[in-house]
Amino acid sequence: MSSRISNRWWVYLALGLGSVSYGCLLFIWFLLPAFFTPVIDELGLTGWQAGILAGAIPLTYIPLSLVSGLAIDRVGPRWAMGAGLLIFGCAGTARGFATGFPSLLAMTLLVGVGATGITFGLPKLVAALFPAQQVGSASTVYVLGSYAGSASAFAIGRPILGPALGGWRHVFIWSGLVVVAFAFVWFVGTARVTFQPVNDERTFSIGSFRRDAGRVLSNRNMILLVVVGIAYLMVSHGLQGWLVTIFETRGIRPAPAGLTTTVLVAGQVIGALSIPPLSDRFSIRRWAVVLAGLLVSSGTMMLLAFDSELLLAASGIVAVGVGLGGVGPLLRAIPVELAGIGPRLTATAVGFIFAVGEVGGFLGPFLIGSLRDVTDSFTPGLAVVATGGIVIAAAGWQMTGIQ
Repeated sequence: MSSRISNRWWVYLALGLGSVSYGCLLFIWFLLPAFFTPVIDELGLTGWQAGILAGAIPLTYIPLSLVSGLAIDRVGPRWAMGAGLLIFGCAGTARGFATGFPSLLAMTLLVGVGATGITFGLPKLVAALFPAQQVGSASTVYVLGSYAGSASAFAIGRPILGPALGGWRHVFIWSGLVVVAFAFVWFVGTARVTFQPVNDERTFSIGSFRRDAGRVLSNRNMILLVVVGIAYLMVSHGLQGWLVTIFETRGIRPAPAGLTTTVLVAGQVIGALSIPPLSDRFSIRRWAVVLAGLLVSSGTMMLLAFDSELLLAASGIVAVGVGLGGVGPLLRAIPVELAGIGPRLTATAVGFIFAVGEVGGFLGPFLIGSLRDVTDSFTPGLAVVATGGIVIAAAGWQMTGIQ
């Protein structure tokens, strides 16, 4: 490991603060889906507009991810993540003042700009602090922070903070301000962590960018990871963006409907705590990806088959969550182990995965919303999303030369 930290306590503090940063991001990110029903009613949004809003942040990742990863490999995670917190915190506050679809979309896209600093700064942080054989488990720690953030948006944001603060606008405003305050906590808490650059080429020349991108793009396993990323993000954003609304249309009250997404997040926690650490211990990265994909596919099919049986549908949601929770950290950990990439190009590699993968992140919620407009049913959209698990399993099966 080319990065050395003098005091291991600061290493774990940095990882902990990074996990909170990811939690803040996902809380701001999913406040909008959590409040979709009142936001749609107040602003008069159509189904396709709501679908675009649900997929707006993933859409931002498409043009920005690779450039963001290349930049983070050069400036390091501390400044990248601090800037990301400030940007999406301010944008989250501004969403509370939205007057219609255009202004809400603009501020949601700005949330996505700040989000890239967290999404790609964290793999770089872990790659700099931990040896390769511990990256999967360390990645699980900050991914758990993201699950806590998304779960809180649904379980606390709407049913508790909404009534307490006086509606969705006040929740958006105050949540963003809290994130801005936490950005300063991040800078202070990581001030004593001495990061040495993992990428020894820190220039911002076009030539250096081209060389790093070429190394990433020429790796076969990276291409397969991109395929996994597309399917993973399609399922994740598609379900998280619409699950509450799906159950509300089935006659479930808002509070219990919000808990269905919490069930999804609980499944993700189980998957993150089990699948990546087991793949670390038994060196079964490839099989772990295949298992995760099969769980995603079978769980989504259960959600479709038992739409009138809440308990059975919830079991399907748990299965999907376990699969998503397993594959999420692996997408960030496997590049560290790939020949020609490793810790030096971790942010670039993960940025490439998300640059293309977020096409699926946008298509998931957009297809569910659009197909509902056409068919007046969520079934076609969910059927499309269910194919994502099969794609994950198939791509994992084709990987070679990894654990």
